[in-house]
Amino acid sequence: MNPYNIYISGVGGQGIIKTSVIMGEAAMKSDLSVVVGEIHGMSQRGGVVSTQMKIGDSHSPIIEEGKADLLLAFEPLEALRAVNMINEDSYVVTNTSSIYPFNIRQSEHPYPELSAILDELGSHAKRVIALDADGIAKEAGHILAVNMVMLGAAVAVPGFPVDKQIIIESMQNNLPEKSISVNLKAFEEGCSVCSSNI
Repeated sequence: MNPYNIYISGVGGQGIIKTSVIMGEAAMKSDLSVVVGEIHGMSQRGGVVSTQMKIGDSHSPIIEEGKADLLLAFEPLEALRAVNMINEDSYVVTNTSSIYPFNIRQSEHPYPELSAILDELGSHAKRVIALDADGIAKEAGHILAVNMVMLGAAVAVPGFPVDKQIIIESMQNNLPEKSISVNLKAFEEGCSVCSSNI
């Protein structure tokens, strides 16, 4: 199959690496080839992090500009920074909860309005799904489940190549047993919110 290209962006501490591991394992369990690009940036809390994943036939993990099928952004400004990765057929799933990066807090340039970010993304993508992943995670039981909210939303995107049940099995393999129920609740709610906004 042609590769399905996923570009994931956000900041350190949001669980982006764990999300990539779960997706990759689930793809392999589905007998799909998967290559994951290097994680860029600083993975400690607050640093910018991005990863690239191709599910399907590909030898290189690098996604060319404009070739992402899905932009999964854990933070809205990081979605905007990755706008060059999408095209008019791409889906964008973005968290609406902002994390103000250190360089913006110290600069004269204000953080853009969320509406302006979403408008800009919408002018480049097929569909933008914006959800309050932080709020959903808190309602599910823990803010640290924000990555599972985003993973659930990704699974609901049309064309996502891995079956939801296999993703859930991969979650169970990769998350602490004591946190499974909260994470599953967060995942299901993310999936539901995204499905209702497609």
